[in-house]
Amino acid sequence: MNPPSKLPVSVCIIAGNEARRIGHTLESVQAWTSEIVVVINDTVSDGTDKVVESFGGKVFREPWKGFLNQKNSASDKCTQPWLLNLDADEVVTPELQSEIAAAVSLEKPPFAAYEFPRCAFYCGRWIRHGDWYPDRVLRLWRRGFAKWGGIEPHTKLEVNGRVGRLRSDLLHFTNESITRQISKITLNHVDFVKRRRAGGKSAGFVELALRPPWRFLRAYFFRLGFLDGWQGFYIAKLSAFSTLTRYTMVREAETEEQAAK
Repeated sequence: MNPPSKLPVSVCIIAGNEARRIGHTLESVQAWTSEIVVVINDTVSDGTDKVVESFGGKVFREPWKGFLNQKNSASDKCTQPWLLNLDADEVVTPELQSEIAAAVSLEKPPFAAYEFPRCAFYCGRWIRHGDWYPDRVLRLWRRGFAKWGGIEPHTKLEVNGRVGRLRSDLLHFTNESITRQISKITLNHVDFVKRRRAGGKSAGFVELALRPPWRFLRAYFFRLGFLDGWQGFYIAKLSAFSTLTRYTMVREAETEEQAAK
């Protein structure tokens, strides 16, 4: 039996060296969830495990198996009727908590899972427009009704049943600096390039000349990114640059393949 103040929810998290940030995440769920399960990489050395234990969480140290298998490993260890997946840089707001409480307390839940918007804090500002919002994420589900699937590193929850929508935001304290974000661009595109070349696809005029400016126009004007100040402008330009980089890397890979023949 769960204490009266606790909801039948298990929080499941995968983490690396996150001692500096994960405490805020755990603090936002400790009082009202019945279980916290955190799978950490076996290379973690900054005391993340100690922080989790201080919040009453269960820590499992495992070798890195990729995002897909690591997330399924964490969710498989949960015992409650409902599971809530979080990242170590996310915080559940009181408003979202109230909606989750209402959803999981229904005697006959109409949905097998729920999605909700995620709001990012970037360079000193909450981003509420453009390509980054509402950024709906599917993170709450009934145990046994979903598994993590998708293609590394972009996992997605595959649900057996209907998906409902909650309205309140999950807060996302994303990359701390522009430098850190830029450093991740090429790493995030490596798998995209491999999949595209494996399928025999190249990158032509549309991808190189038209997609990047379209991404900027869509994010900054059509999705109102200009309302987010200079941060909104930069995010729109970064989206265009990232798109150009992704498809140029495809052409680069194609050129290298042809040279090797």
